[in-house]
Amino acid sequence: MNKFINIDINNVLNFISKEEINSLQPHIDNNHKALLEKTNIGNDFLGWVNLPSDISNLLVNDIIETSKELAKKSKIIIVIGIGGSYLGAKAVIDALTDYSPFINNNDDSMPKILFAGNNLCSDYHYNLLKILDKYDYSVIVISKSGTTTEPAIAFRLIRRHLIKKYGHEEAKHRIIAVTDREKGALKKLSIKEGYQTFVIPDDIGGRFSVLSPVGLLPIACTGFDITKLLNGAQTMQNELIKTSDINKNIAAMYAACRYSLYRKGMPVEVMACYHPSLAGIIEWWKQLFGESEGKQHRGIFPTGVNFTTDLHSLGQYIQDGMRILFETVVSVANTKHEIIIPEEECSYDGISFTAGKTMQEINYMAMLGTAIAHVDGGVPVMVISVPTINEYYLGQLIYMFEFACGLSGYLMDVNPFDQPGVELYKKNMFALLGKPGFTAEQNILKQRLSLFFN
Repeated sequence: MNKFINIDINNVLNFISKEEINSLQPHIDNNHKALLEKTNIGNDFLGWVNLPSDISNLLVNDIIETSKELAKKSKIIIVIGIGGSYLGAKAVIDALTDYSPFINNNDDSMPKILFAGNNLCSDYHYNLLKILDKYDYSVIVISKSGTTTEPAIAFRLIRRHLIKKYGHEEAKHRIIAVTDREKGALKKLSIKEGYQTFVIPDDIGGRFSVLSPVGLLPIACTGFDITKLLNGAQTMQNELIKTSDINKNIAAMYAACRYSLYRKGMPVEVMACYHPSLAGIIEWWKQLFGESEGKQHRGIFPTGVNFTTDLHSLGQYIQDGMRILFETVVSVANTKHEIIIPEEECSYDGISFTAGKTMQEINYMAMLGTAIAHVDGGVPVMVISVPTINEYYLGQLIYMFEFACGLSGYLMDVNPFDQPGVELYKKNMFALLGKPGFTAEQNILKQRLSLFFN
């Protein structure tokens, strides 16, 4: 395959000029060099930059063989993780699954992937455990430390269920841990119990980890081709490292455009897709950019919509609400399946003009019509075009967004690879739950809560 995803910025040029975009070239040059040479802040978390080309064939083959062994004995595979430990894998799996609301999987011979440890809802986990009573299952637990609250709670519950169902000896062969190379609670438990493990590289943060074992193992368990996913990512990597020229580098153009719009008073980016299977990509993208840029009271707020569905809900606000947002559309040129709208002798529904057209054509025209309407309403619209949804182009898309995020974070003058603000809620939660060492904070919070909740 030699096609690439591409970007169309024609519908932002009424809001920012090409000169404004190109004026960022010196900054893009510096940031591009900093990513490749690891010379800026956060440089100890840049392992993802060369990951597609550096990952070994031995590791990839090990992941594939492990996934096959899990699939042989499991109707369900539970992936335990939160944030980057599950969003990337879920995004790719949802995008590639021959989705229908009536069919759980594109191949009944492959296990169904379910997720746990990404929330603290008792009903969710109660219902999950009831399902696990009925089916053979295995577990992939993903955590660098093993002590992150949500996945740790889920793993404690599911591990106990697994041991009760299969016995201790069999249970340990149904648990795969993706964790730190040598330290942390999960690593220690894995050594003690004899769990098979895969390593989360020290220099790759969670939201950039989908092309590591964190994402590759769950994806491989569904039967999808992780080699093609990595090939797509490597193709994009090779393309992006060649030049920092904004007009020749899609990640640089995307980063420069969104930063220029941000400086024009548009701090909200709405990502839109017209294919329900890409909803997970939006969720992954939201974490990638939100957690990377939202620091020091800076950054673009990332949100998402699924069109045409959300045109009947949020469409009104996007069209006529506050002019604080711009839109990035992920467009798919070719679908896997073709449906032609049939003729009707009696045109009772008023849509005879669609007869003989494909649903993809109608969907595409809806996208074009919406884009024009939004531009006319004062919303800049960028379009990222994907030739089709498959492993190869998803690999391209993922790597492009990761590289653009690094460039964009540096344009914001923040460290795109840390997340200090995430820790505050944890400290408050630990204090309120009575975790040892948080007594002073607990007393302060209880006093504050008495003022809020009488």
